[in-house]
Amino acid sequence: MAQTIAPDQLVVNTLKGLIMDMTRAANSGHPGGAMSSADFAAVLYSEFLNFDPDRAGWFNRDRFVLSAGHESALLYGLLHMAGFIDETDVAGFRQLGSRTPGHPEHDVTPGVEATTGPLGQGFAMGVGMAQAEAFLRAKLGKAVADHHTYVLASDGDMQEPVVMGAASLAGLWGLGKLVVYYDSNKVQLAGPTSRVDKTDYAKVFSAMGWHVQSVDGHDRDQIRAAIKKAQAQKKKPSLIIGHTVMAKGAATREGDFGTHGEPLSPEEIAATKTGMCLHQGKCYEVPAEAKAHFQARFPELRKRAKAWQGTLARTLKKADPDFLAFWKAMNTGRHELPIAMPAFEPGKKIATRQAWGACLNAMKDFLPNLVGGSADLDPSNQTAKFRDAVGIFGADNPLGRNLSFGVREFPMAAIMNGMALHGGVIPFGATFLTFSDYCRNAIRMSALQKLPVLYIFTHDSFHVGEDGPTHQPIEHVASLRLIPELIDLRPADATETALCLETALRQTAKPSCVFLTRQGLPVMDPKSFPAMAEGVKKGGYVLKDCGGTPELIMLASGSEVSLVLEAAEILEKEAPGRKIRVVSMPSVALFEEQPQEYKDAVLPPACRKRVAVEAGRAEGWYRYVGLDGLALGLGHFGESAPAGKLAEKYGFTAPTVARKVRERFFG
Repeated sequence: MAQTIAPDQLVVNTLKGLIMDMTRAANSGHPGGAMSSADFAAVLYSEFLNFDPDRAGWFNRDRFVLSAGHESALLYGLLHMAGFIDETDVAGFRQLGSRTPGHPEHDVTPGVEATTGPLGQGFAMGVGMAQAEAFLRAKLGKAVADHHTYVLASDGDMQEPVVMGAASLAGLWGLGKLVVYYDSNKVQLAGPTSRVDKTDYAKVFSAMGWHVQSVDGHDRDQIRAAIKKAQAQKKKPSLIIGHTVMAKGAATREGDFGTHGEPLSPEEIAATKTGMCLHQGKCYEVPAEAKAHFQARFPELRKRAKAWQGTLARTLKKADPDFLAFWKAMNTGRHELPIAMPAFEPGKKIATRQAWGACLNAMKDFLPNLVGGSADLDPSNQTAKFRDAVGIFGADNPLGRNLSFGVREFPMAAIMNGMALHGGVIPFGATFLTFSDYCRNAIRMSALQKLPVLYIFTHDSFHVGEDGPTHQPIEHVASLRLIPELIDLRPADATETALCLETALRQTAKPSCVFLTRQGLPVMDPKSFPAMAEGVKKGGYVLKDCGGTPELIMLASGSEVSLVLEAAEILEKEAPGRKIRVVSMPSVALFEEQPQEYKDAVLPPACRKRVAVEAGRAEGWYRYVGLDGLALGLGHFGESAPAGKLAEKYGFTAPTVARKVRERFFG
């Protein structure tokens, strides 16, 4: 029986037994890849991974990211053997309300570092974690921050282009503490990988500055040696290519691509367990010998974690003011951040992207752990001054706070998620709004993981002008508003921009997208609009009122707020006594969070004459203007021409808006 085989083999067999039992009980899941990765995972977790067995969130732990999220049963087996989850959790695999969902979710299961499943993103998040570790190690010292990030990736991960973009940056940045194990079992859901891929990943990664090794992924001695060599790297991330067999150990189905997404049959499991010296009729079996071997290092791991706490206390006691200030900023709750934004001159025309740049230059001083950059649009995104002031992060400058992402929007967004998951830094990334499409799935993963990542999207409408329809976002704001738990922020002027950024930075569990203009907008005087400061936090507010119940409500966001104010003035002048209320709606998401009483106070149900104006898809505004209302937007692509000419053609001028409102409601 089990005691007749070597302890490390028993650990691997136990993991495979758990994988087979979980997927069979759920009648769904992915046993094949999980079984092919089991040798590496067992060696890493039981012999190398540094963590606190009593506290999954210990700061200086090594991070292990299962980029191949479909292999979740493997991860849950590891966490069960480590004591982070119990047999009830394992038995609840893929069931409603369990702590073992179909793909790993970091905020559901203790010990899960990242929510994975969309292939490639776990790899990129691992790069983000390693970047955060390298920056914090340089800032705080090795005594406080010094740990590895390990990623387990699959053939499917490697085929996602986001991996190549993130890998290129990891090599450029010299992330020596990043170790990726590529489980190359050469099988995927639809069949052998030879049908879709002939890439020599060893050569590709070597060319990108990685240290590359190839091993037999079922030879644990080779795996141990490879991990040790990877750990010795200083300025090169490591790729260990493990050549493996799908469903390794299965009685009759080794190498069968059908095991990628299908549970093994009861008969196959029984025969496989017999070959592995496990009890056939016992589900979720963890032999005492296997658990003891797996947890043999736990006393030493606890000792390391306790020693670190002592080191930290001594470090803080003798630290200089700069260290203490950084440590305080790093450990201050988002809602308590010391934010002080610049003021802007009323009446002056300032593009909201310029206002963001001014705010960023202020933020860099009172938020020393703010780290980020642009996807090769530094001057356009107004991050160039930040870059020049704080330095560019890289192998030779780990203290640099600007990340030069290059033309890699998707990797940028996924890397930011990894940085946020690691903790200790506040990540931001910037690009044109039209390229948010490239970022979209990572933005969705930000929201799903409850990560307060800051996305800056400039050039937010057809006012981009001459660059034409490829660069003029039409559907993008409306589309991003559809993502649950995402904060949309489209400020009306420079002052609202500062308030929107403060709102975004104070989020604790939601990402924010800030939509900013290329064109100048008149700065509103906060003294003339006293509701602005609190109103922005609530997503929508009465910017200009009329006294009494309004007969017309005009809503807008962003650049169209000043347009609506001007149109309202025209309508009021042509009919003195006409009662028009103007509402600024910088964030639909935040407005929807408000009590109904507040929403009704801003938008009184009795007023049925309503118009909303936004330079993009208008369908979403009907929730506020109703079937009787008017939503003025754009339902077609733009053209290449000066922005002013396009505004005239598309009807985004005050006289045209006033005319359309007059014809609809006062004709």
